This record gives sequence, structure tokens and C-alpha cells, in this order.
Amino acid sequence: MITLTLNNKTLTFNDDPNMPLLWYIREEAGMTGTKFGCGVAMCGACTVHMDGKPVRSCQTTMAEAAGKNITTIESVHESSVGKVVQDVWFDLDVVQCGYCQSGQIMSATALLTEKKMPTDADIDAAMSGNVCRCATYVRIRQAIHAAAKKLGEAEQS
Repeated sequence: MITLTLNNKTLTFNDDPNMPLLWYIREEAGMTGTKFGCGVAMCGACTVHMDGKPVRSCQTTMAEAAGKNITTIESVHESSVGKVVQDVWFDLDVVQCGYCQSGQIMSATALLTEKKMPTDADIDAAMSGNVCRCATYVRIRQAIHAAAKKLGEAEQS
């Protein structure tokens, strides 16, 4: 039996330990915000946080998730950084089709949790595994910079 914490809820899984975490999140837990994109960890649509670090859930097995704390797009707003990132995403109208954006937000939140004022190079490195077919990369970078600024202002208050 595998036990993990998904969005602050302890859950158990008693099936194939090689099942991708993505399918558990979507099919077993019913949280469809995490998207299937490529299935080979190359597009980033399935990005979630595992113990605070971004991982591609399509290639992370349930065995690897055992005992871990998993955060999906459904609860990223519960962290102060995730809330600001989501707010800025909406304020700046980053989303075009929206399919990749949950993964983009998860990666951006992880970046800003680790690095308060990222450079363009930092952003490019952190976001390089996230593909946007609508090419909203300029808006994504602007949103990350705006979120960093907003978080910095909140820290100084």
C-alpha cells in the first residue's frame, strides 16, 4: 500500500506502484487541473510539486510518490507565492488557450519559492521544460517578473 499526501490530504493507493502519478491525480483523485501533454516529461503540462520541487507527474511513478507531499494546481494558491503567481497570471492575461498553464504556474511558483528576484536567464532555465503551443512566453516571463516584484513589496510591508 502506498500512502502520500495530495493537496494536504493523506491518501492511500493499493494498485500498480508503476502507475504514473498523473493518472492517479486525474483518475483516482479526480483532480483534472494537471494535464496530460506528451507523456514523456518533455512538455511540462503535467508539472506538480513533490515535496516543494517541480516534477513531471507523467513520468513519476506512484512508488516514487510514496510518503511525499504532492501539490497540484488545485491547491497551489494556498501558498503565498502560488497565490501571487496565479493572481498575476490573471491580471496580465497570460493565458491564451490555457492547456499548458497549470504546468507553467507550477514551475513559476517553484522558481519564485527558491529565487525571489530571478533574472531572465533564471526564468528561461526554470521554465525551459514547459512548452506553450500558443507561444505566450513573453507574457509568462513578464508575469514571473511582476509576481517577483509583488512578492518583494509584500515582504517589505
